[in-house]
Amino acid sequence: MIAEPEDSMDGISQRSAAVAFQFTPIPVHQMLDRAVQRFGSRPAVDFLGKRYNWAEIGRLADSAAAGLQKIGVGRGVKVGLCLPNTPYFVVMYFAILKAGGTVVNFNPLYTEREIENQARDAGVEIIVSIDLVMIQDKIGKLAANGVFKRVVMCSMVGALPGLKGLLFKLFKAKELAKIPAGAPYISFAALSSVAAKPAPVMIDPLNDVATLQFTGGTTGVPKAAMLTHANITANVQQVLDSGPALVEGQERILGVLPLFHVFAMTVVMNIGVTIGAELLLLPRLDMAQLMKLIFARRPTVMPGVPTLYTAICNAAEAKGVGHDLRFIKFCISGGAPIAAEAADRFERISGCNILEGYGLSETSPVVTATPVGGVRRGSVGVALPGTVIEIRDPEAPQTLRPTGERGEICVRGPQVMKGYYNRPADTEAAFVDGALRTGDIGYLDDDGYLFIVDRIKDLILCGGFNVYPRVIEEAAYLNPAVQDAIAIAVPDDYRGQAPKLFVTLRPGANATAAEIKAFLVGHLNKIEIPREVEIRETLPKTMVGKLSKKELVAEELAKTRQK
Repeated sequence: MIAEPEDSMDGISQRSAAVAFQFTPIPVHQMLDRAVQRFGSRPAVDFLGKRYNWAEIGRLADSAAAGLQKIGVGRGVKVGLCLPNTPYFVVMYFAILKAGGTVVNFNPLYTEREIENQARDAGVEIIVSIDLVMIQDKIGKLAANGVFKRVVMCSMVGALPGLKGLLFKLFKAKELAKIPAGAPYISFAALSSVAAKPAPVMIDPLNDVATLQFTGGTTGVPKAAMLTHANITANVQQVLDSGPALVEGQERILGVLPLFHVFAMTVVMNIGVTIGAELLLLPRLDMAQLMKLIFARRPTVMPGVPTLYTAICNAAEAKGVGHDLRFIKFCISGGAPIAAEAADRFERISGCNILEGYGLSETSPVVTATPVGGVRRGSVGVALPGTVIEIRDPEAPQTLRPTGERGEICVRGPQVMKGYYNRPADTEAAFVDGALRTGDIGYLDDDGYLFIVDRIKDLILCGGFNVYPRVIEEAAYLNPAVQDAIAIAVPDDYRGQAPKLFVTLRPGANATAAEIKAFLVGHLNKIEIPREVEIRETLPKTMVGKLSKKELVAEELAKTRQK
């Protein structure tokens, strides 16, 4: 699947150079075992003030793994995780893998139908969840309908420090679900009460799937990317080899991005485990709670998405904290391009460069990262060690394009997925000459820096011309009044499609739609000028915090149908 095609003189200059990379594939759960051995007494997880060291996390994972084996989890058995960021997620992720199972990540905010479709698609009959009404209402109905044969139920109150747990029980009782006694339910406490280590399971890191990670891929249809133990552990090592020097056993990593998302799974949890960092977990994004945590616990590593950095800047500047964020050593931004102005704002109050990265679920996820001291605005950095990037003609993908020319970004490397679960046709379509087709349009410069232009499916076709939404959004960010921007295609009787721009304004800023459109005239060509600019209080975001286009596209489509 990932065999190199024959080189040609035309093809050599169109690839990024792969840096030599030495890696020994290991089972993912060995990362936790090593953390326990090396950092047992060091802090591991801080959840709203309740703290665990690595030895405690290791003991809980061992006990839970033994409990899982007692209820039928073995090699290759799919076990779902439908949890917010809590200590349970870390423990159960590694417990499933220790038991020989495969982790299937679910977004707790998905609808009942979405969870059911993904569970059936992946063959999940055992799921781990938490006794919060907003999640349990869906899981309970699916269990009652036979979708889930066993449900491991975690206690929200049990995850909190004593006083906070009592207050939650007293004042937020409506948020807690009543769990029926007996099958199919088993409590986390009962599951992890087994005073024994799990039976050893032989794992083939190169072929055994550690995680099924659902993604829309390039078609928009949810599919489960099969990430092997080797894919995940290789990507952890690639990121560590290309990033700044971090002190093992001493770092604190902010964990506000959801761990069920592949970015946080790798860059927060698995990297944190590998270096023995303390994971500062929050169950959801609450800005008051987040800022309190940041100033109380002073994280040294902060993975985020652009909207998170913007929100932190707004909150910090509102409090007049100046340079009080200078305890942060390393920031990596992913999920979406970050505007230069937003990056500059954050760097002014933290003294820390935001290093951009690029990846996708199919690559475990990181493909490129900005080198330390090598920020190049507009670029998502260079290929990670052992990774090759090729720019190919989207219409004729066998053809490589020269340096500087736009085309589809294709990737080779040890982090590239095994394929899509039970979807051989989709898997075949996702690769060309053994390289993964990302569905993203970009180009490489002479130094191997990757620049992303847009998604193939997001292209706006205006009278035969290609218009890239990202170009319009970047121009909008040049206006000091604009905080967030999303450009989409809307139907146009004359040109077929036309761009429409949605924006939110920065706190205290004033601007009209007409003024923003006039501003864009000086920064875009005629075809790229949005037909309409709409100012909103908020724009839709994903659970990770990325700006989301699909809701706006659906709105505009509904308007068209009503005409």
